[in-house]
Amino acid sequence: MTRCARYILGLIGVAMMASCSHFENLEPQNPPLPEEQKEEEGSGDLSTRRNADYLYDLEAVPEIMLTVTEENWNTFLTNFDANKDNGLYVPAAFSFTKNGVTYTRDSVGLRPRGNTSRRRPEGESGVLHQGNSAQWHHAHFGVKFTEYATGERFFGSDRIVLKFFNADPSYCREVFCYDLFRRFGVWSAPRASYCRLYIHVEGDDQPAYFGVYAMIEGVRKGWMDERMKNGHLPDNNGHLWKAAYNGNGQADLSDFNSTLYSKMGVADETHTYSYALKTKKTELSQAQQELYDFMERMRPLPSGSDTLKNYLETHMDVDLFLRALAVNVAVGMWDDYWVNANNYYFYFDLNHRFYFIPYDYDNTLGTSVSINGLQNAGTQDPLHWGSREGDRLLVRKVLSIAAYEALYKEYLKQIVSSPELMEPEAAMARVKAMQDLIRGFVENDTGTEMEITDLPAAWSQTQYRLLTGDAEGGDNSNFFRTKAAAMNNLQ
Repeated sequence: MTRCARYILGLIGVAMMASCSHFENLEPQNPPLPEEQKEEEGSGDLSTRRNADYLYDLEAVPEIMLTVTEENWNTFLTNFDANKDNGLYVPAAFSFTKNGVTYTRDSVGLRPRGNTSRRRPEGESGVLHQGNSAQWHHAHFGVKFTEYATGERFFGSDRIVLKFFNADPSYCREVFCYDLFRRFGVWSAPRASYCRLYIHVEGDDQPAYFGVYAMIEGVRKGWMDERMKNGHLPDNNGHLWKAAYNGNGQADLSDFNSTLYSKMGVADETHTYSYALKTKKTELSQAQQELYDFMERMRPLPSGSDTLKNYLETHMDVDLFLRALAVNVAVGMWDDYWVNANNYYFYFDLNHRFYFIPYDYDNTLGTSVSINGLQNAGTQDPLHWGSREGDRLLVRKVLSIAAYEALYKEYLKQIVSSPELMEPEAAMARVKAMQDLIRGFVENDTGTEMEITDLPAAWSQTQYRLLTGDAEGGDNSNFFRTKAAAMNNLQ
């Protein structure tokens, strides 16, 4: 279907909705909420009520439209050219259409997202918007609903990340993994679902259709409030950090010399940090001391000791960490804390208790490389997924406790044996259902990533399949079957 045809069909749908409603109830409302969810935010607009299940719905593919003036779009492009890693927002109008109802925000912040996969969404460097002749490219975007003075949260979220399926021809890996985290009780994991993304630069004849995207919950204040509301966090006013392996070094939670403080900071346009403080940024010195104390006081405690166990139980949510670690290894995530000292958040509540938050799960389910001792994501020993030596303090200390290691192994076996989690046949059926849901929407105006295939990334070390294959761990093996076989042999 051509871009023009898709747009005309969209206009017909909007006209039909308007006709059926006789222009009544022009202010859209959320579906009915449970009594405990009926608190309102901001001005009291019903569309800002907390109903994350409606926003992150794995049985729907809603439409998101971002409308940007040509001036602001050109600012977006020139900001990218000046510094592709910039975090600068430009204003955009936002609409979200699901089940024939459209919810809008007049002014949200729009910025580029991504690390090595960060792209310019239009044309070549230095070229401004080309109107109806624009050459579009898939790119990741961040949308912040509260960037401007009039901004209100959207179904409880203060921001979302819109990610194209970079190097994932299966169109499912990250969405599947975040869903698995939630199914297994890892409440700290972001929520994720699918959407169809349009960007309309004002003055163009019609919007550009970017295809099917993953819509992922941003880990910020809205994330904290939602977890507090659900009873997982005791407060929402602690220190939230993002940890990443970047030019500032690894985020291994194992630095105890003078370089540690240089790796902790508040990121801006010119500075990146392995540990970037995301909340209460004026309290950087207190947050740095809190993080340092958490690691430094743990470090000298004898591995496997009751003293260490008591410290861990007092100062962190150990079960959350073990569950997150088990899912991480089950889905074959190598670009993580344990192997690559990368891609996670963590939160300290006001009592200085640590909570682990998994993040960025596109390099999973058989998409892997040989790195830091990891050879094969399907068959690797889950007790030595990464190092258990001094350079991964948190894993080393936690798994040194015999009861914790036993629970970790039990969690792995539960994950690969339960049909509700990652039992192979059930997991394959869930992947197929996800792909069937979105298959009719992947053709897009970028001309790329327009086919769903049962392959990992082209650069991946092994050619695991998700819907076919054996349990041997080589080329043309099935990742779910291979992982289940490896976990079932775990002693």
